[in-house]
Amino acid sequence: MDKLKRVLSGRDAEEPSPLAEVVDASSLSWSTRLKGFIACFVIGVLCSILGTCFLWLPRKGITLFAIFYTLGNIASLGSTMFLMGPMRQLKRMFEPTRLIATVVMLLCLVLTLCSAFWWHNKGLALIFCILQFFALTWYSISYIPFARDAVKKCFAVCLT
Repeated sequence: MDKLKRVLSGRDAEEPSPLAEVVDASSLSWSTRLKGFIACFVIGVLCSILGTCFLWLPRKGITLFAIFYTLGNIASLGSTMFLMGPMRQLKRMFEPTRLIATVVMLLCLVLTLCSAFWWHNKGLALIFCILQFFALTWYSISYIPFARDAVKKCFAVCLT
């Protein structure tokens, strides 16, 4: 059918590249993208809530909290890739206006997992989870026009 469309549109001489074939084969419909976004976001929220419940466990509670909270944030962040597509999401993440927020957010995600798995330092894991929350919040509001300016003004008013 695709070949017939190419012939009728006059694009028969053009042979699609292998990359174009992969992109065409893997493109998702809008409803599938929306379902993927909702599923991934719900999994992320559930992991974060489960991690918060683990916070109150006496043994290894902070470690489990750090792991599940971080996995929840990664899943929630990954859910937006269903809406925009992975390449567009990565390009937008590293735009100059979001570069610092993205780097801090990714660094906090990695450091949280390092403190939970290898360093076994509960205090650092908790600090990195808090920094992770603020970094992800700052990154997220960068998609809302003038939201960062409003937050800055609000804090300036509160501090003076």
